[in-house]
Amino acid sequence: MQENSPKSSKGNRNSPQTHEEFESERTKKMEALWEEKWEMMQKKFTHLQNQFDQTVKENQALKQELIKQSQNTKKLEENIKYLTDKVIDLENRGRRENLRIIGLPEKPEINTKLDMVIQDIIKENCPEILEQGGNTATDRAHRTPSTLNPQKTTPRNVIAKFQSYQTKEKILQEARKRQFRYKGMPIRVTQDLASSTLNDRKAWNMIFRKAKELGLQPRISYPAKLTIYFQGKVWAFNKIEDFQLFAKKRPELCGKFDTENQRARNT
Repeated sequence: MQENSPKSSKGNRNSPQTHEEFESERTKKMEALWEEKWEMMQKKFTHLQNQFDQTVKENQALKQELIKQSQNTKKLEENIKYLTDKVIDLENRGRRENLRIIGLPEKPEINTKLDMVIQDIIKENCPEILEQGGNTATDRAHRTPSTLNPQKTTPRNVIAKFQSYQTKEKILQEARKRQFRYKGMPIRVTQDLASSTLNDRKAWNMIFRKAKELGLQPRISYPAKLTIYFQGKVWAFNKIEDFQLFAKKRPELCGKFDTENQRARNT
């Protein structure tokens, strides 16, 4: 193949273009082409950089908004918890004259005269309250829930509202000391509280029983706080996790409370 011969000079058609001139012209064209492409690439890069900067700004703005929303959500959750606790506390205080009787047989002759049955329970278990002239009258007494579930074999609880808070407290104190009975049948008499508070107290059941076995004199105080007597001091716990941490640090208690099992049973 023959090489392309250099074209004739623009200035003089008769004078042939030298190889150096041809190469120089081609180089200039290539440089112009690459400069054009480089400018296009720079424009594209600048455009992309601007888009990236804009995206970064938008992301920063979104992040700030998310932080703000997260703070607002946290405040709302705190407010909801505060209001929920307040409502539960008010409900519990509204039940301060109430007693909950558990295990009272589900019979028509009992259900139709609950007020009289309660008086019989007082006479049978703490007659000294009557002897001291205490006001044992009740404003009302009812089963809960109001409708009997035929699938349940256990009797519904009885809620009794006493006219005297002091009398109710005396009965409750006696019920904590010994097993109450109705005509010889064992029953339980406890403080009437909101269902959420009762569930919180129920969560301590296994730990409470074990603490009692170990002679720690456990008590559940309002609303659902566990107290024990250990090494000459009274210790109080609001959460199972707090007690778990406490027990792990004491060799005398470590390993004796299966709190994980307790938590699984309550879920």
